[in-house]
Parts: sequence; structure tokens; C-alpha cells
Amino acid sequence: MTPVLGITDSILGQPWHWRALAADARDGFGTDDLVTQLLLARGAPREALDQHRAPSIRAFMPDPSVFRDMDRAAERLADAVQAQESVAVFGDYDVDGATSAALLIRVLRDLGLAARAYIPDRLREGYGPTGAALVRLASEGASLIVTVDCGAQAFDALAVAHAHPVDVVVVDHHKCAAALPVAHALVNPNRLDEAEGAAAHGHLAAVGVCFLLAAALIRTLRARGFFADRPEPRLIDQLDIVALGTVADVAQLRGLNRAFVAQGLKVMAQRRNIGLAALIEASRLTRAPTCSDLGFALGPRINAGGRVGRADLGVRLLTTTDPDEARAIAGELDRLNEERRAIETEVQQAADAMTGTDRRIAVVAGAGWHPGVIGIVAGRLKERLGRPAIVIAIGEDGIGKGSGRSIAGVDLGAAVLAAREHGLLVAGGGHAMAAGLTIAADRVAAFADFLEERLSAGVERAIGARALLVDAVLAPGGISPALVDSLEVGGPYGMGWPAPRVAAGPVRIVKADVVGNGHVRAVVAGDDGRSFKAMAFRAADTALGQALLGAAPHRRLWLAGRARIDDWGSRPAAELHLDDAAWAN
Repeated sequence: MTPVLGITDSILGQPWHWRALAADARDGFGTDDLVTQLLLARGAPREALDQHRAPSIRAFMPDPSVFRDMDRAAERLADAVQAQESVAVFGDYDVDGATSAALLIRVLRDLGLAARAYIPDRLREGYGPTGAALVRLASEGASLIVTVDCGAQAFDALAVAHAHPVDVVVVDHHKCAAALPVAHALVNPNRLDEAEGAAAHGHLAAVGVCFLLAAALIRTLRARGFFADRPEPRLIDQLDIVALGTVADVAQLRGLNRAFVAQGLKVMAQRRNIGLAALIEASRLTRAPTCSDLGFALGPRINAGGRVGRADLGVRLLTTTDPDEARAIAGELDRLNEERRAIETEVQQAADAMTGTDRRIAVVAGAGWHPGVIGIVAGRLKERLGRPAIVIAIGEDGIGKGSGRSIAGVDLGAAVLAAREHGLLVAGGGHAMAAGLTIAADRVAAFADFLEERLSAGVERAIGARALLVDAVLAPGGISPALVDSLEVGGPYGMGWPAPRVAAGPVRIVKADVVGNGHVRAVVAGDDGRSFKAMAFRAADTALGQALLGAAPHRRLWLAGRARIDDWGSRPAAELHLDDAAWAN
């Protein structure tokens, strides 16, 4: 493959390639417009370009009945609605769990059934349902419990519930073992016994699976004549919640997920959900939220409740009908998010000091670390090291709670499941890019060895195949608001549908300095007389940051990154958020 601009060894030590296409394959792009090129480079079939150019729910929505147990789950929920049973929705404490629980509660409320939410406390109860929690809900009157974003590995808890007895419907998306826990129904596109049509939707977040269940429920009630004298709920109104959970859970934005987010952002812009509107205001967003805002502004605030505050704050916010309550909860989540950042910084510094270069999978553990921030810290480690990372917080009882993040091509969730089956973990599960676990402190070293043996070859292959993928090469003057607007037409972008990366240059550094939390800000100018601002986030101590800060005035560089709008000034300007740079000849 011919490198872009001839760059085979950038400042960060990688070649630059055209995204997912051999050089000769790009020849067919010559007559295509920019958006068409972006869509084709992300895997959209040429015969389905219109479908991908404007992704709609109708175009990508499968028949919910293709999923195993979906009809059985919908029938049981329909029975509960018609009999006015007491229903509890048991959710995880992260954004996907909160949005999944909120979606079902809102839909059931529209159907005339007031369901309650139960979100376990991260510190006291840990991840997923416990037998004690399910029995307590049953003793308080629940005849049906729906677990969302959890339950696929809750063998013991569901066995206890089954013996009590109480009906449990599991709605999850995490990896399943060959054996399944006992449940009235278990809906999960990642069941190993799923047919091809359902398994193709294994990238859905739990909130997306809940949306499909809600559609199946409404269809079931329609067939029963339930809506003869009442209106059907408008599921389209819940897409803002679906979009938030999908992006915050870093689900791949392809197919139905991309339609969820594209349409959900339109619903969110209308601010119909009182809680989301309050959260947008607390996040100090004055414009319509973007996909990036879901991941970096709204999602972290919802998460803050489960990480360092009250676990149920997110669900309460997303389901409230009281504007005053919404503003109060949103304000509390904003405060907790600031607290979370301070805690995260302390754990990050400690974890950074423990990482070396002798292992392909970074496993670090510390006593007293707050388990509410270990997932974020693991993600930061993964980005800095370029390899999978697991961060474990050891409690006073000698039990550790761990969270891991992986790199493309390395299935961390499957490895954690295997470690559990080998007796190394108390509990564990996840998906390819992220996993959670519970482990005894004296097993951490053995667990690290197990992962190293199982995954190191795959990590080596992934690192060896690493290249910076570029969509377009521009002169410095091409970095403009018009360019950003053109690129956004191919969105929404996220995991699995990456934002366009452009290379611009050659440029000289006019000035560069460190701002904020180790960010490098630079003003650069090209031979065409045009200049723009570039930002390298958390890069002050990296090779990229040092190159920008120390570049001689006469040296020229190519810069690669994502063009964004900087709207802090009197009028919007374009800037480049850097991923890499390379010296120009």
C-alpha cells in the first residue's frame, strides 16, 4: 500500500494510509463527491449509498421477532401491562443501564403501567443482579423483573429468583457463555445460539435492544386490541435516550445504531425530554447537542451518579416529569462530575506510575482506588500505551473490582470470560472493547499472566498492523468551517464509523504552548499564507506534543487530525484536533 504523502514513520512511529482502501482502489473515487468517498471508505455498499447517507430507523430496523426469546419477553410484558402487575426494571449503573431502564419505564408509563427502577449501588452491591436484590424486589410486590444491560452472566442470582419464584426477563448485550442462566426470557443478540440475522446486531447497546423490545411489546398489544380506545406510544420520541446510551456505551455506529443516533439527535434538539433538557442546560450547551456532546458532556454527567454519587440519579432524571426536580438532579450530576474528575486524576497518576513496557496487556491494581473511575482510567491508559489496559481497585476486604478497555482486533470480553471459566475471577464479562470483573487480590498476578499468554500475540498483530488512516489531504487554507460542514454530512461518527481524518500542510509552527491539563495548543501557517489553530489533547509529555513545542521555525510538518469548529470567538473558525504529525521534506 502506497503511504499517504510518502509517510512511513510519523512522529508517533506509524505510517499514514488511506482509510481501508488500497491505493489502486481509490482510483474509482475520482468522480465521487466527498461524502460519497467518506461513506464508501467506511464500508457502505455503493448500491446502498442513499440508505447510508441519511440513515433512518425504517431502513435499518429488523423484525424484533428474529431475536430469540423476543416474542416471549414481549408477551410477558404485555400480560403485565394488561393485568396492571407490579414491574421492576433492574438496570446497570452506567449510561447504557440508565437509558435502558428509563426507556422501558417511560414506554410502560405511556401504556398505563407505573414500573419502578432499581439501580444497584456500585460500591455496596457491585455490577448486575444479586439474588438478595431480586428476592427483595419480589417481596415488595414485583411479579415481573426486567434486567437491562446486565443479567447474561447472573447464573446464581437468577437461580435464586427462579426458586422464589418471580419471573425475570433479561435484556442484555454483553457476551454470553454457551450455557444461559434460567430466566423467563433472555433477549441478547450476542447469545451463542442466535441465528445470523439476529447475531448481525450484536453491536447494539442494551438501550437499542430495549427499543426493539418496546417495539415488540407495542406490536403484541396492538394484536390484542389494546389500542382500540387509546393511542399508541410514539417510540420515535424515545430516540434521544437511545442515542445517548448508544454513544456513551461506545457502541459501533453502523447500521441500526447509526440510524438511532442520527434520528435521536434530531429528537434531542427539540428538548422534549424534561430531564435531558435540564442536563443539556447544566452542561452549558447553548446549541443542539452533537454526537460528540453525548460522549463527552452528557454521558459523563449521567455516569457520575453511578460512579461517585447516587446510582439512580440518571434514571430519575431521564424519567421525571417535574421540571424543578429535573433541574435539581441535573445540577447535582454536574457537581458530581466535577468531583469525579478530581478523583480520576488521583487514580490516573497512580496507575500511570505503575505501567511499564514489558507486557502487552497492562494490568494495574491499587488499594483504596475508587472503583467508580477505573473504567475511565483504563481508557486513558489504553490510549496512552496503545494496548489493552485493565485497572483494578482493591477493597478493604481484599476483593478487587476491575475495568478494562481494549484496542481494535483484541477481544477483551472473551478473554475475561475465559479467565472466569479458569477460576481466576469471582465474576466477569463484557464485550470486545470493554470488560468488567471481580477478583481476589491474590489472583491479580495470575490473571495478568493468563491475559498475557492468551492475548499477547493478538496485541502484537494489532500493533504491527497499526497505521493512521487518512480520508483527505488539504492545503492549510482548506481547514475551514465549510470543510467541517461538508464532512458532517457523512455522520454521525463514532466507534465503527470513524470521524474523517484529514492531513494538512506543510505548515510551520508560529507559536505553541501548553494549556489546561497537559494540552498542546499551536498556531500554524502554511506556504499558502493561511493559518489555523491545532490542538493536541493530553499530549504535552508525548512525542507529538514535544515536537510541536520544540519545532524550529524553519521546519515544516504535515498535521493529521479531525477538523472541528471553534466557536469561542466572535465568529466560528475551524481548528484541527491532532492525532499525529510528520516532518515534511
